[in-house]
Amino acid sequence: MDVLAHGGEGLAPFGPWSLLTQAEPLSLATLLLLAAAVAYGYGVSRLRRRGDAWPIGRTVVFGLGLFTIGVATVSGLAGYDEALLSVHMVQHMLLSMVGPIFLALAAPVTLALRTLPPVWRRRLVAVLHSRVAKVLTFPLVSYGLFVASPFALYFSGLYRASLEHAWLHELVHAHFLIVGCLFFWPLIGIDPVPGRLPYPLRALLMFLSTPFHTVLGLTVMQSAGLLGGDWYPALGLAWSNPFDDQRVAGGILWAAGEFVAVTMLGALVFQWMRESEREARRIDRALDRAEAEEAAALRSAGTYQSETP
Repeated sequence: MDVLAHGGEGLAPFGPWSLLTQAEPLSLATLLLLAAAVAYGYGVSRLRRRGDAWPIGRTVVFGLGLFTIGVATVSGLAGYDEALLSVHMVQHMLLSMVGPIFLALAAPVTLALRTLPPVWRRRLVAVLHSRVAKVLTFPLVSYGLFVASPFALYFSGLYRASLEHAWLHELVHAHFLIVGCLFFWPLIGIDPVPGRLPYPLRALLMFLSTPFHTVLGLTVMQSAGLLGGDWYPALGLAWSNPFDDQRVAGGILWAAGEFVAVTMLGALVFQWMRESEREARRIDRALDRAEAEEAAALRSAGTYQSETP
C-alpha cells in the first residue's frame, strides 16, 4: 500500500478490526505460505502412508509459524506498516522472533530428509554441509546479524528507502525472517543443522541477545528525530502523532523483545534439563547392561570351574 501517494486519505485509525479490513490476501507472500503448508502437509502424509509416525505437535507449531508470518505480511498489519512505525515494529517482532521459533520447533529439515527422494536428499545434505551454511549458522555470525541488523536498518537511510520502494520493503521483511531463522534454528531447533552448540553455550547466547532489545527500544523511544524523517508527518494522519507512535514502537521493541527472549531462555533451560535426564537414563541403561554382562561372565566362569576336574 503506497500510503504516501494517497496522502493517507481514507486510512482509518488502526484497530483490531483493521487486521481484517485492511488485509492483502492476494500477494506473493500468500502463495509462498500456501506452498510451504502444502509441502509440509505432503511430507507428513507421505510418512503416515508408509507407516511412520510424525509428532502432531510439530505439525501444529509449523502451522502457527506460517500463521504468524501471514499475520505479519498478509493481514492488516501489511496495510499499515508504511503508515505507523508501531505496526512495523510488531511485524519486526513476528518475523524475526516468533515465526522463526515456531518454524525451528517444527523440524521441517528433518521431515524433508525423511521424505525426499534420494537424489534431493543428497542435495539437501550437501547444502547443510556447505561452507556457506556453516558460516551463516556459526553462532557468532548469526548472533551478530540478529543483533546488528535492526540498528543498521533504523539508524541509516535504509529504513527511509524501504518506505519509498516496495521491493526493498519486502526484502527487509524477508531479511528479518531469514536472520531470525539463522539465529534460532541452531539454538532451539530439532533439525540437524550446522552451528549446533552445547546447551550451556546456547543458553549463554540467548541470554546475551536479551539486552539488545532494551537498548534498541530505549534508543528508538528517546530519539529526538523520526526514524523515517518527514515520511510520517507527510502522510497527514490526523489521528496519529508520529512522535507518540515512535515512542510506542520503541516500547514494543523493548517489552516484546524481552518477553520472547526470556521465554526462549526458559525453554532452552527446559530442553537442557530434558536432555540431561535422557543422557542420565542412557548412562544408567549402559551401566545396567555392563553389570548384567559382568554377572553373566562370572556365572559362566563359575560354571566352568565347577565342571573342571
